[in-house]
Amino acid sequence: MASPVLSASFSDCDILKRSMLEDDPNSNSSLSSELEDLKNPRWGPSHKGAQELAQLYSRGKRIQEILSVVVAVALMVTDLCYLIYYFQLESIGVILLSGCAGIVSADFSSGLLHWAADTWGSVDLPVLGKNFIRPFREHHIDPTAITRHDFIETNGDNFMVIILPLGYMAFNLSFHPEDQIIRSYAWYCYLFLFSIFISVTNQIHKWSHMYYGLPKWVQYLQNGHVILPRKHHRKHHVSPHETYFCITTGWLNWPLEIVQFWKVLEYLIESATGQKPRADDFKWAEKRN
Repeated sequence: MASPVLSASFSDCDILKRSMLEDDPNSNSSLSSELEDLKNPRWGPSHKGAQELAQLYSRGKRIQEILSVVVAVALMVTDLCYLIYYFQLESIGVILLSGCAGIVSADFSSGLLHWAADTWGSVDLPVLGKNFIRPFREHHIDPTAITRHDFIETNGDNFMVIILPLGYMAFNLSFHPEDQIIRSYAWYCYLFLFSIFISVTNQIHKWSHMYYGLPKWVQYLQNGHVILPRKHHRKHHVSPHETYFCITTGWLNWPLEIVQFWKVLEYLIESATGQKPRADDFKWAEKRN
C-alpha cells in the first residue's frame, strides 16, 4: 500500500488553494485563477452538482427529520429524569468518567460514519442514497450549504441515530428492578452522554463552517479545541477529502492519521471488493456545468 501525501500535512497556503474560501461567502470559490474555475466553480452554491443535490431534499425526508427530533428529545427527557431519580452523591466520579468516555466515543463514531458515507455508496442507492448519502456529497462541493440549513435539517439524522440507545435505556430504566439499575448506573450514564454528544455533533460541525455570527461561547470552545475548531476541520475539505473525519471534537483525527487508520480500512475494502474509494464523490464533484 503506497503511502499517500496526507492533506493533514498541507500548509495553510495549500489548504487555501485546494479548498473553498468559506470565510468569503460572497466568493465561495477558491484562489484558483484558471478560466475554467472562474466560469464553472469547483465549489459553492453555483456548482451544478451542488444545485442538483440540494433539489433532492424531499418532503418525506423533512418529515423523517422532524419525527426523529421529537422522539429523541422525548427519550432524552425521560432518561434524564430516571438518571436524576437514581442519582447518588458517590456517582459524581462515574458521571465525569462517563462524560469523558462518551465524548471520545462520539468523536470516533462521528469519524467512522463520516468516513463510510464520504467514501462508499452512491446517491443512486435505494432509500439510503437520496436520504442519507446525498448530504455528504453536497457538503463536499458546497461546504457552506450546512450554514444555511435550519436546526431540523442540520440535526435530524443525528437525532434519529440516538433513538435506539435512548429507547433501550428508557425501557430498562422503566422495567428493570432498582438494584439492577443501580448496578448498571455507570453504563447508563455513559450511554446517555454518548447519545447527547452524538446529537450535537452536526451542530458542532455546522459551527466549524461558520465564520460570521457565531456566539462568543462557541468561539471560546472552538479556540480551546473543546469542540471541533474551524481551522482544524478545514483540513478535511482539502480535495480529495481523505482525512480528518472525526467531527465532534476532532481529538482523534491526529492519532488516527498517524496510524493511517482510514487508509488501511480503504485498502482492505478495495482489495476485497474492487470498489474505488470516493468514486461517487468524484463523480458529483465533476458536475460543474
